[in-house]
Amino acid sequence: MSERTFYVVGSFAALLAVAAGAFGAHLLDGRIQPERLATWETGARYQMYHALALFVVARAAARWPRSTSGLAGMFFLIGMIIFSGTCYALALGAPGILGAVTPLGGLLLMIGWGLLAWGASRG
Repeated sequence: MSERTFYVVGSFAALLAVAAGAFGAHLLDGRIQPERLATWETGARYQMYHALALFVVARAAARWPRSTSGLAGMFFLIGMIIFSGTCYALALGAPGILGAVTPLGGLLLMIGWGLLAWGASRG
Protein backbone atom coordinates (compact mmCIF):
# COMPACT_ATOMS: atom_id res chain seq x y z
CA MET A 1 0.00 0.00 0.00
CA SER A 2 1.13 3.53 -0.64
CA GLU A 3 1.65 6.24 1.94
CA ARG A 4 -1.55 7.94 0.78
CA THR A 5 -3.54 4.71 1.07
CA PHE A 6 -2.45 4.26 4.68
CA TYR A 7 -3.56 7.83 5.45
CA VAL A 8 -6.96 7.26 3.81
CA VAL A 9 -7.54 3.88 5.45
CA GLY A 10 -6.36 5.23 8.81
CA SER A 11 -8.70 8.22 8.52
CA PHE A 12 -11.67 6.03 7.63
CA ALA A 13 -10.88 3.58 10.44
CA ALA A 14 -10.66 6.50 12.90
CA LEU A 15 -13.99 7.87 11.66
CA LEU A 16 -15.57 4.45 12.25
CA ALA A 17 -13.97 4.21 15.69
CA VAL A 18 -15.52 7.53 16.72
CA ALA A 19 -18.87 6.37 15.35
CA ALA A 20 -18.56 3.07 17.22
CA GLY A 21 -17.71 4.88 20.44
CA ALA A 22 -20.69 7.20 20.04
CA PHE A 23 -22.96 4.27 19.22
CA GLY A 24 -21.83 2.47 22.35
CA ALA A 25 -22.16 5.52 24.58
CA HIS A 26 -25.52 6.73 23.29
CA LEU A 27 -27.38 3.71 21.96
CA LEU A 28 -26.00 0.69 23.75
CA ASP A 29 -25.50 2.12 27.25
CA GLY A 30 -28.34 0.81 29.39
CA ARG A 31 -29.51 -1.58 26.68
CA ILE A 32 -26.82 -4.23 27.01
CA GLN A 33 -25.09 -5.71 30.02
CA PRO A 34 -22.23 -3.58 31.39
CA GLU A 35 -19.59 -6.24 30.59
CA ARG A 36 -20.79 -6.33 26.98
CA LEU A 37 -20.60 -2.54 26.80
CA ALA A 38 -17.04 -2.73 28.15
CA THR A 39 -16.21 -5.21 25.36
CA TRP A 40 -17.67 -2.79 22.81
CA GLU A 41 -15.61 0.06 24.25
CA THR A 42 -12.44 -2.06 24.11
CA GLY A 43 -13.08 -2.70 20.42
CA ALA A 44 -13.58 1.01 19.70
CA ARG A 45 -10.50 2.00 21.71
CA TYR A 46 -8.21 -0.49 19.98
CA GLN A 47 -9.64 0.46 16.61
CA MET A 48 -8.74 4.09 17.26
CA TYR A 49 -5.25 3.23 18.50
CA HIS A 50 -4.55 1.27 15.36
CA ALA A 51 -6.21 3.77 13.03
CA LEU A 52 -3.69 6.27 14.40
CA ALA A 53 -0.95 3.66 14.02
CA LEU A 54 -1.72 3.62 10.28
CA PHE A 55 -0.68 7.30 10.16
CA VAL A 56 2.62 6.30 11.75
CA VAL A 57 2.95 3.56 9.14
CA ALA A 58 2.30 6.06 6.35
CA ARG A 59 5.06 8.31 7.66
CA ALA A 60 7.45 5.40 8.17
CA ALA A 61 6.74 4.05 4.68
CA ALA A 62 7.57 7.46 3.20
CA ARG A 63 10.73 7.81 5.26
CA TRP A 64 11.99 4.23 4.89
CA PRO A 65 10.38 2.88 1.71
CA ARG A 66 12.24 -0.45 1.79
CA SER A 67 11.40 -1.21 5.42
CA THR A 68 8.79 -3.56 6.82
CA SER A 69 6.51 -0.63 7.68
CA GLY A 70 4.05 -1.37 4.85
CA LEU A 71 3.78 -4.95 6.04
CA ALA A 72 3.24 -3.65 9.57
CA GLY A 73 0.34 -1.60 8.25
CA MET A 74 -1.26 -4.67 6.72
CA PHE A 75 -0.96 -6.51 10.04
CA PHE A 76 -2.49 -3.50 11.82
CA LEU A 77 -5.39 -3.36 9.39
CA ILE A 78 -6.21 -7.08 9.46
CA GLY A 79 -5.62 -7.30 13.21
CA MET A 80 -7.86 -4.29 13.82
CA ILE A 81 -10.66 -5.82 11.75
CA ILE A 82 -10.42 -9.15 13.55
CA PHE A 83 -9.87 -7.81 17.09
CA SER A 84 -12.34 -4.93 17.05
CA GLY A 85 -14.81 -6.77 14.83
CA THR A 86 -15.04 -9.72 17.20
CA CYS A 87 -15.34 -7.37 20.19
CA TYR A 88 -18.26 -5.61 18.51
CA ALA A 89 -19.91 -8.90 17.57
CA LEU A 90 -19.50 -10.36 21.05
CA ALA A 91 -20.93 -7.21 22.62
CA LEU A 92 -23.99 -7.53 20.40
CA GLY A 93 -24.55 -11.15 21.43
CA ALA A 94 -22.58 -13.27 18.96
CA PRO A 95 -21.80 -16.80 20.18
CA GLY A 96 -19.07 -16.85 22.82
CA ILE A 97 -16.94 -19.20 20.69
CA LEU A 98 -16.12 -16.13 18.58
CA GLY A 99 -14.09 -14.95 21.56
CA ALA A 100 -11.53 -17.60 20.60
CA VAL A 101 -10.78 -15.58 17.44
CA THR A 102 -10.22 -12.24 19.22
CA PRO A 103 -6.68 -13.11 20.43
CA LEU A 104 -5.67 -13.80 16.82
CA GLY A 105 -6.47 -10.17 16.05
CA GLY A 106 -4.42 -9.10 19.06
CA LEU A 107 -1.51 -11.24 17.91
CA LEU A 108 -1.61 -9.63 14.48
CA LEU A 109 -1.57 -6.19 16.10
CA MET A 110 1.49 -7.15 18.15
CA ILE A 111 3.22 -8.49 15.05
CA GLY A 112 2.46 -5.17 13.35
CA TRP A 113 4.17 -3.25 16.15
CA GLY A 114 7.15 -5.57 15.98
CA LEU A 115 7.44 -5.11 12.21
CA LEU A 116 7.19 -1.34 12.58
CA ALA A 117 9.98 -1.36 15.18
CA TRP A 118 12.08 -3.69 13.02
CA GLY A 119 11.61 -1.51 9.96
CA ALA A 120 12.49 1.69 11.80
CA SER A 121 15.59 0.15 13.35
CA ARG A 122 16.83 -1.09 9.98
CA GLY A 123 15.65 2.06 8.11
